[in-house]
Amino acid sequence: MYRDELACNSHDYGDAIYWDSRYIQEAGVGPFDWYQRYSSLRPFVRKYIPTSSRVLMAGCGNAVMSEEMVKDGYVEIINVDISSVAIDMMRRKYEHVPELQYMQMDVRDMSLFPDDSFDSVIDKGTLDSLMCGTNAPISASQMLGEVSRVLKPGGIYMLITYGDPTVRMPHLNRAVYGWKIELYNIPRPGFQHKPDSTSCLRSHLEPVPLTETGLLPSDYVMEDPDSHFIYVCKKMDSTYASG
Repeated sequence: MYRDELACNSHDYGDAIYWDSRYIQEAGVGPFDWYQRYSSLRPFVRKYIPTSSRVLMAGCGNAVMSEEMVKDGYVEIINVDISSVAIDMMRRKYEHVPELQYMQMDVRDMSLFPDDSFDSVIDKGTLDSLMCGTNAPISASQMLGEVSRVLKPGGIYMLITYGDPTVRMPHLNRAVYGWKIELYNIPRPGFQHKPDSTSCLRSHLEPVPLTETGLLPSDYVMEDPDSHFIYVCKKMDSTYASG
């Protein structure tokens, strides 16, 4: 699913009814990974998230990323999604994989999890979905507040999104969360690099320089205009207050 599909329209992407209906309709289509597959994200995941981590996959859908992470050595991934249809499907699929657990849950209210429950939270498109739903700013604040709450001090929230810093940093870069943020920019799958592009010389594994206000420098050029951003948010302390 790319930017054109998540352009805000008549669908409420924060509504369980929408997602239940969608997963029922697409039951025979097979799994779907938003934006990027694990093979592209692996260098970032392995850099920031040890395989021994207790990981929360926020908004797992029917993606195979968690399965691929287990094959790569990760030992405990709790997968949550607002859709009971998706969760039931995935529970049946992975009932013999003890490293994977599936729970129906709205990421805006994860009160079943105590504070400081996870070493890492991974979000591949879930915040984007809420940003295209009703009451988007409130939903985003609720989700990010819960992510901050369930993260252990020193834990990592890894957000994979199409949102550039002008639209995501106002939500992420709030003192209440206590996050230190690094940003990466990677082209979408299948993007064809221009042979004469000087931006090819810039490694996607290097953090993107940000201004003092957390935005892209004015001279920063994205090789792929529809590329994806990876925000690596490290929780610096355990202070949390309702945002």
